[in-house]
Amino acid sequence: MKTAVLRRTAAAAAVGLTAAVTTALGAAPAQAAACSGTSGVTVIVDFTAVGGTIQTACALGDPASGLAALTGAGFTYGFVPRQPGFVCQINTKPNPCNGAPVTAYWSYWHGTPGGSWTYSTSGAGAYNPAPGTVEGWAFGAGTAPGQAP
Repeated sequence: MKTAVLRRTAAAAAVGLTAAVTTALGAAPAQAAACSGTSGVTVIVDFTAVGGTIQTACALGDPASGLAALTGAGFTYGFVPRQPGFVCQINTKPNPCNGAPVTAYWSYWHGTPGGSWTYSTSGAGAYNPAPGTVEGWAFGAGTAPGQAP
């Protein structure tokens, strides 16, 4: 009986530790699924160029900007030092942000579910995504995310 309790306790601790480590390493946000219908803005972030995976999450409601959609979907971001508005890191990737190749940056994209990507001509702080649309981010030389909207 005592052994079974210890096994269950150890298993629960391992699950908790795995969740904590996964969260600390930049796991998918809590709302890790596309939005349904027009209930929010779906955000897709392609981390493959920085050693990660493609993550999809939902920013519920009507975010006022692309940056609000990014954070509403559970992602964090940082700007290039002394260049506010130019996203340098998403979920602390790449690290350090100024250690990336000169030709690599977080490109920002717009799409509709089932459609194709359109490169953003507006900054994420100025663009107002409509509910039901998809926002995309990909690190590299301006290539679209590796997953369709």
